[in-house]
Amino acid sequence: MSGDDDSSGWQLTESDPAVFTELLKTLGTPYIVDDLHSLDPDELSALQPLHALIFLFKCLPSATEELSGLAGEYDPDFTGFFAHQTVNNACATLAVINALGNIPSLKADQRLEDLLNFTTGMDPQTCGMAIASADWLREAHNDLSPPSTFSLDGLGLPKKAEDAYHFVVYLPILGCVYELDGLKPHPVRHGTFEDSDNGWLRKAKEVIESRIATYPSSAIDFSLLALRDDPLPTMKRQLELLRKSGSDAEAAEMVVRISNETSRREQWSFENSLRRHNHIGLAHAALLALEKAGLLQPAIENARKVAKERAERRRQNGFSGMDED
Repeated sequence: MSGDDDSSGWQLTESDPAVFTELLKTLGTPYIVDDLHSLDPDELSALQPLHALIFLFKCLPSATEELSGLAGEYDPDFTGFFAHQTVNNACATLAVINALGNIPSLKADQRLEDLLNFTTGMDPQTCGMAIASADWLREAHNDLSPPSTFSLDGLGLPKKAEDAYHFVVYLPILGCVYELDGLKPHPVRHGTFEDSDNGWLRKAKEVIESRIATYPSSAIDFSLLALRDDPLPTMKRQLELLRKSGSDAEAAEMVVRISNETSRREQWSFENSLRRHNHIGLAHAALLALEKAGLLQPAIENARKVAKERAERRRQNGFSGMDED
């Protein structure tokens, strides 16, 4: 859950594979995160082994906390790892920690191992407080958060209620699909699944689709991410075996796959470098240059025109609440 109050220094996080993968790298785990645009078997088969699904959704004011039917049931006797969210803006990292804490034989940075060991036996609330108090984890979380250096306090501007979004995680634990939501009192058990490669994913798909069905049909306020093994080490081992066996054609195909994956990581690295940089100084210099050249006022007038046209189109499409200036 995002918000301004009680954030204790935790900042908002983007739902982006590059951000989550960098966090997993900082935590010393051999995993990455990928975007999921569907839960079709063909798409999922290319991502195996897949350990968890991270689901981002918009919180609705009318949402109810009652559980029934496909919504699952609370499991107060859950024996795995589960932590409550005790500060705002921490739900992304908390979803990751809740997932990692339930992966058998987890390989991670010593700091994460120490934190997980330290919280063993704690109740979810105390466990969540321990996680929120970990300075190194908060710094890793904030490392790729957008800079926020503008303050509008004291300007007398009307305040609007901002949309709130929340991350939860779905994963298989002891033959059942669980939903770990740091804002709920207990893990939610969504039932057993067939013992097959995609058995738990089929069950998770039912649960997620049922949840999405409670929103208006036009709603697009969702994001689904897959927590999976980093494929690069496996691909490099396969390439070595193919070369040793003289399978030149298959080796050439693997080289292309490795190149594509490496290029994607380089793109992620570039995007993260932009996230770490504060571009406000650049924007300020650009505005000064436009003013000096006599182009700032025409640019402002054009921006207002475009904003009014956009607002009119939104009104025609049934949307409201967008300021024109």
